[in-house]
Amino acid sequence: MKSRVICFSPTRTSFRVAGAIAEGLGGESVTTDLTLHTPDPIRIESSETAVFAFPVYGGHLPGIAVERLAAIEGNGSPAVVVAVYGNRAYDSALDELAGIVRKQGFRVIAAATFIGEHSYSDSRYPIAAGRPDAEDLAAAVGFGREIAAKLGRNDMTEVDTSAIRKPGQPLFPLIRFIFGVLSLRSGKRPSPKAPTTDPELCTHCGACAANCPVGAIKPGDELNTDAGRCIRCCACVKKCPRKARSFDTPFARLLSENFKTAKKPQTLL
Repeated sequence: MKSRVICFSPTRTSFRVAGAIAEGLGGESVTTDLTLHTPDPIRIESSETAVFAFPVYGGHLPGIAVERLAAIEGNGSPAVVVAVYGNRAYDSALDELAGIVRKQGFRVIAAATFIGEHSYSDSRYPIAAGRPDAEDLAAAVGFGREIAAKLGRNDMTEVDTSAIRKPGQPLFPLIRFIFGVLSLRSGKRPSPKAPTTDPELCTHCGACAANCPVGAIKPGDELNTDAGRCIRCCACVKKCPRKARSFDTPFARLLSENFKTAKKPQTLL
């Protein structure tokens, strides 16, 4: 069995989940990573299983990821769609992903939602820190094996992604979060539009620029970020070896305080 991992993964959480699913599928696996560039047009044949794994930003797929995904075409190929979210909610992202890949010639035979460390998570305000963890990745491998068994039966039945089990969420923390968001939006404290850099710590190593998926940081000008291009994935923050970059958003505290209950992966076959 041959599989193709197709992911957009600035902080590598979606990449790790998709890789574990491919491991469970067995056989040869090739990765097409959309994080830093749009690939040349690719046609996936029906003999190859595509594993699409994308992060969720604000309940949706990142726009740049959707643009790059347009280069991937199926030919009745079986597809697995995976939304990786930061322990709050994935909202419509999984359905969006399924709809896109179907239009591009794939048959969605399996779907899943997994947890990845939130982009805003840091030592002060941890949000799903360390996810996917060993338990998550073991579940992803097991899910891959279940998909392999389905394909081994020549079962290409498509799934309705809206039927996947939704994550539970305690009511009172959710209400606190909603009121907190409304308070922030109605208040005068501006929320930052992009990470900032501490000039005392920055060595201009270029790691932030090299890992920015939208080219919002120019090599040699690492102290500045183009807020108009930034998608707040925080890859630059997490990959800075000197911890010179930070994203001090008040939403991090709200997320950390109100979404402490660890959600579990959900799968659909």
